[in-house]
Amino acid sequence: MKAALYTLGCKVNQYESQVMAETLASHGYTIVEPTQTADVYIVNSCTVTSESDRKTRQIVRRLKRQNPDAALVLTGCMPQAYPQESAALREADIVLGNRSNDRLIAALDEYFRDRQRLLLTEAHRKDDAFAPCMIHSFYGRTRAEIKIEDGCNRFCTYCAIPYARGRVRSKPLADIRAEAAALGEAGYAEIVLVGINLSAYADGAYDLADAAAAAADSEKVRRVRLGSLEPDHMTDAMLQKLARCEKLCPQFHISLQSGCDRTLRHMNRHYSADEYRALCRKLRALFADCTLSTDIMVGFPGETPEDHAASLAFAREIGFEKAHIFPYSPRAGTRAADMPQQVPKAVKEERAAEMAQAMDEVRAQYLRSLIGRTVEVLVEEDKTGHTANYTSVRIEGDCPDAGFVRVRITGADADRCVGCVSV
Repeated sequence: MKAALYTLGCKVNQYESQVMAETLASHGYTIVEPTQTADVYIVNSCTVTSESDRKTRQIVRRLKRQNPDAALVLTGCMPQAYPQESAALREADIVLGNRSNDRLIAALDEYFRDRQRLLLTEAHRKDDAFAPCMIHSFYGRTRAEIKIEDGCNRFCTYCAIPYARGRVRSKPLADIRAEAAALGEAGYAEIVLVGINLSAYADGAYDLADAAAAAADSEKVRRVRLGSLEPDHMTDAMLQKLARCEKLCPQFHISLQSGCDRTLRHMNRHYSADEYRALCRKLRALFADCTLSTDIMVGFPGETPEDHAASLAFAREIGFEKAHIFPYSPRAGTRAADMPQQVPKAVKEERAAEMAQAMDEVRAQYLRSLIGRTVEVLVEEDKTGHTANYTSVRIEGDCPDAGFVRVRITGADADRCVGCVSV
């Protein structure tokens, strides 16, 4: 039988889809693209915004129309956080929360035997352990991601993810070392460590820096990169240990959300703008060629023009090399959804555009500053790749299809540098 997976959302979801794909393949399924005819379609959903839910519903309905006789499985964060709404999506034959992904094969066997709809979401528990998982390849790419942490204990007022993912739990250090080594042997030169609240990783006394060192143990792994981080977990001791990991990429995605202290308090974020600023200064002092990227939310309930101006000024001051800007989106069941002074959509869009323009200007200036430099690029596809600090580079002229090359930067466009292989 043939199975196709459609993945929405973050790198953790991408990793979990790879786990499901390998599980299906080990049970005799042939994995095909979602555009092809399949016996099983699996939609691994994201629920970070209401728009994410809309996209999930749209894809589920489209895939079911594409092949009405196929088994349609809805899994991921949406059914975990909103099981009733997911159950109401009648096109989904099997509704399986991410806590129950280990039941995928048994659920498919039962469905094909009885052709009865299955609703199999189970709520996370406080004592949930990290679900064992390991992959051996990653979508044929040159870099592979390893999920080492799941869950979040923060309960920011705007966020449904703790309900979708449960409490913090972490992959044992020995498993990280073994998985990274296996992926290195399989040809993946770069390993990306990912999690829901990655910087909260803890295996006994071991922290994220120890996890990075474990992933770097393999001789075949040449780079270790960290996924999205929360600033309040990044202690001085952790930073010093990270700086000793020679293979660690000097690129840090540190979630900001707002540069205004008043808004941060309303969001229930666990740091101030001053603390965030200090962390950025430490990272740039410790890591050569360090780049910083972030997420910035605009239009949070109660955000005044002055609050927005403060956040905008702060983002300019930090000088992020890349920033993801998005307007606040209410999520049912979160505290922020019921807060007074909801910002009108038009105002949110205006603020998002202003913030994006400012961050684009900063990014363009940074990319231009690289012209004339020679950098090492990991070529991924179509003559494009990334430096260690995750600067995107398009290579003109002849270059290998994959692997590391030295590239002289000759120009820059809106979102990447341009260069040629250095002889």
